[in-house]
Parts: sequence; structure tokens; C-alpha cells
Amino acid sequence: MTVSFEGRVAIVTGAGNGLGRSHALELARRGAKVVVNDLGGARDGSGASSDAAQEVVALIEEMGGEAIAHGANVAKFDEVQDMVKQTMDKWGRVDILINNAGILRDKSFAKMDLADFQLVMDVHVMGSVNCTKAVWDIMREQNYGRIVMTTSSSGMYGNFGQTNYGAAKMAVLGFMNTLVLEGAKNDIRINALAPTAGTRMTEDLMPPEILNMLKPEAVTAGALTLCHDDAPNRLILCAGAGGYASTRLFETEGVFIPEQEQSPEAVLAKWDAVCDTADQSELESGAKQSEKFLTKAMAYVQSQQ
Repeated sequence: MTVSFEGRVAIVTGAGNGLGRSHALELARRGAKVVVNDLGGARDGSGASSDAAQEVVALIEEMGGEAIAHGANVAKFDEVQDMVKQTMDKWGRVDILINNAGILRDKSFAKMDLADFQLVMDVHVMGSVNCTKAVWDIMREQNYGRIVMTTSSSGMYGNFGQTNYGAAKMAVLGFMNTLVLEGAKNDIRINALAPTAGTRMTEDLMPPEILNMLKPEAVTAGALTLCHDDAPNRLILCAGAGGYASTRLFETEGVFIPEQEQSPEAVLAKWDAVCDTADQSELESGAKQSEKFLTKAMAYVQSQQ
């Protein structure tokens, strides 16, 4: 099948450089009208400039596409609302949102100022929340929406010096999991991308020969897979250097311990069974965990009658 975005309107945040730039250009090549959002700050979030976003718009227009630039700071809801209003005024719909904007303030937790923790959370988490909130009712009314969160292996698995970034990148997965349930009836599909790429965010963390393998285009192929008409839903896609994989959260089947026996000692005595992955499963919602445990409890009660 050929993936096309003809007739679709996409907003890509942090699209002046790196991954966002790559996402915006490829969406445009495949027919989408694109809002190139970029505050134009440094990778630590300082400063602002519209030059990078305007350059991406010019490149899209040169290829015959349609695009506008907007410098909204995603951490400020009023600026995001203005961006979405301009999009609606120009094109009348929003089909795709790629929450890509991000910053780094790396330090070990012992040395980290809490202001640096808060700022990273504001940009990555509240930035994704603000942009999603601003388009949510639009997508519900048109009964169509595709949203991509940007997560990270730093959140899912940890990375030294990135408690703030890791916490933020796990938070957007929790956000996604519930949005999926709330958006299902209106064909709003939400997925997450975990990229590994050579960008401004990583340029001084890796040697040039490695950076050359980590081209943003490989990640963009994954991003567009998550936001076309036949996109999956609630998938975490990991992409980088030509590698593609999915990450999933599984829960073991676990055990039941009767009320009169419940103690740390009893849990430890059954620890191997608690952690046994043989019958693990992916739960559709938090309620499914409660349902599983209550089913075990009721089965025990019935066995005692």
C-alpha cells in the first residue's frame, strides 16, 4: 500500500530542526498541508527565532506544497490555541498532530536544580497536553484524528542524568493510554514514537560516524506509519538507524493470597509465581487489572463454599 496524506492537515511541533523538520517535509511530500511549529530556541529551551520554521515552510512551498509557520511555545496554552485558530482559519480542519517539541536539561539528580526538572516537564508533558487539548474537540467533531506522542528509551528504560527527561517521556505514555480509550468512538488514534536519531539534542553525545547512521529520515518513516488513515492505535514504535521495534507493557498473571494469609512473607514465598512471565498479558485498561484480581478473589471465595 502507498501511504498518502492528500487532503490532510498536520501540525508538527518542534519542526524547525531535526526530527520535526524531517516529519514535516515528508508529510508535505505525501500531500499534507503542514503547520511548522517551532519556538526556535536552543536545545535547552532558551531563546527564540522563527528562521528555522520559515526555512522549512519555504522548502515545502518549493516542492509545491502548502505550509505555514507558527512560533508557539507549546508550554503556553494561549499560544497553542492561537496556532490552532490560524490553522482552522486557513484550512478548516486538523487531522494530524505530532507532538515532537522537546528540550534537554541533563544533569544527575543530585546536581539538578528543580527548575530544570519543571521546565523539561512543562515542555514535554504540558506541551503535549496543550497541543492535544487544542485540537481534541476539532478531531472529535470531524470524527477523525491521528496523534503521535514522542516518548524515549530514556523514559521506558532509564538513562543516567535524565531523571527529568525520563519522567516526562513516561508521562506522555500514560497520557496516551487514557486518550486512546476516550478517543476511540471518534476514530482518534494515538500512538507513541521512541526515536533514536542524530539531532541537535544528541550531536555532542555521539561520534560523527555513529551520528551518520542515525538519520532522522529513518525515524520519520516510523512517525508517518503512526498517523496515516490505517494507523494502529496505542502502539509504542521504536525507530532508529533502520531498526524498528515495538515496546509493550505486560502484566504477569500473578497469584491470589487469602486475606488471613496476606503478609510480606507470604508475598515473598510466592515471588517466583508473582514474577512468572509464562501467562503475562497486555491489559486494555487499568480496570482490567482490577477485574483480574477480583476474579481471582471471587474464585477463591467460591472454592471455600
